[in-house]
Amino acid sequence: MNTVLITGANRGIGLEFARQYAADGWQVVACCRQPQQAEALNRLADQYKDRFSIHRLDVRELAEIDQLSHKLQDLPIDILINNAGVYPHAQNGEFGRISYDDWMEAFRVNTFAPLKMVEALIEQIACSQLKIVATITSKMGSIADNQRGGSYIYRSSKAAVNTVVKSLAIDLQPRGIIAVLLHPGWVQTDMGGRGALISTKQSVTGMKSILDRVTHSDTGKFIAYDGQHIPW
Repeated sequence: MNTVLITGANRGIGLEFARQYAADGWQVVACCRQPQQAEALNRLADQYKDRFSIHRLDVRELAEIDQLSHKLQDLPIDILINNAGVYPHAQNGEFGRISYDDWMEAFRVNTFAPLKMVEALIEQIACSQLKIVATITSKMGSIADNQRGGSYIYRSSKAAVNTVVKSLAIDLQPRGIIAVLLHPGWVQTDMGGRGALISTKQSVTGMKSILDRVTHSDTGKFIAYDGQHIPW
């Protein structure tokens, strides 16, 4: 049985990843900040009791990531999905209105945490069968694609994590680990809003399909949910 670990699994894209992998017979390790309030996630855990676990994890707290790794020290992790992310209030990321506290918070969650997750869980990933690290990023982190400006906080935190994962792909290649960046599209979630273009099911189905077929030749790539390659 393959195992997937998902951060930010209590809602939106993370919850849908958990739902789809559980339905496919995987062992799911679902992480979120407040498990007791994650009603939909707990219903999934009840449905797939023998192979679904929920762990409290605030990815901003690096010590908690280390504690999780210790708790899971004997569990091979085939796919790590770095999904937890934040999008600070829009006006706090615009020129002349920047909240530098929000900016640091975005980097803690969107950039620092994905790298720390890999550092802490590297042995569990390396001893698995599939050895995949997937980090959910955004096309807004593409410098080449930026035609509208603004969104300084979110754009920079995602451009930074893109760089992090590109380096991870190179550094982890000798251990046979594949590291990819996935753009989920503009998704109908609390972050994406009701006016977004696609559902969480469409987005995750697409990204999961990519993960089903990635090979070592894909490591370090920036791929959209529909399979298109995103420019840096």
